[in-house]
Amino acid sequence: MSKKRVIIGFIFSVILVFILSAVIVFNKNYVPAILMYHSVSADANPENRLAVSTKIFERQMRFLKEHQYNVVTLEVLAGLIKGKKKVPRNTVAITFDDGYNNNYTEAFPILKKYNLVANIFIIVNEVGRPQNDRLTWSQIQQMQDSGIFTIGSHTLGPEPLINIKDEGIVKEQVFESKKALEEKLGRKINVFSYPEGKFNPKIRQMVIDAGYKAAVATNPGKKFPNDDVFALKRLRISANAGNLFVFWIESSGYYNFMRESRKK
Repeated sequence: MSKKRVIIGFIFSVILVFILSAVIVFNKNYVPAILMYHSVSADANPENRLAVSTKIFERQMRFLKEHQYNVVTLEVLAGLIKGKKKVPRNTVAITFDDGYNNNYTEAFPILKKYNLVANIFIIVNEVGRPQNDRLTWSQIQQMQDSGIFTIGSHTLGPEPLINIKDEGIVKEQVFESKKALEEKLGRKINVFSYPEGKFNPKIRQMVIDAGYKAAVATNPGKKFPNDDVFALKRLRISANAGNLFVFWIESSGYYNFMRESRKK
């Protein structure tokens, strides 16, 4: 058998697996893909798993637009889940963590170009820091006022909450970051992102008690069901998703289902 036929056969098999998985996924109303970005820059290092080049990011956003994906905010998605409503096929949420200033200079214009909405999670104490690698309050305000970005909390500082032993400090990170953002931006902050995607049941409850409506992690595992809006599962998008076939799989909603199914 020729190499070309082997490759074609492999691709066909992969597509078939995902089509069959799709039936399972949507029959069970699984949560669709929540894409997680960090830095978007023209000179992104392909080895940096938290960075995507501007060129790749635009290619991905154009793909979502041209293929008529239902791109929604996390608030909309959480509302569908809480209301036990069927999530429309090809629904995707776009999220950004940390508040890199290139989210304003690079990602923001592309999202405006394709009229796609997104959530961005801000580390409050890093806004406008001297390194000039984080957003300023003015930029955050502009992003919010555009209607493209919805702002969320990524706590006061970058330390994963599960590493902090003092429960009072953890509570401050959750509650005070929400308060600070609301005072600065004049709008309710409804969504929270756990630093490094890590949390435990006590932290999850703090997020609920603080008044957030939803929270995102990374991939907390099967013990947290897909309808838990305070443990929403995300997929980190890195340079390898510059291949649109890979991006199609990752943004389809099936990828997390398949990945989780492989785990014991």
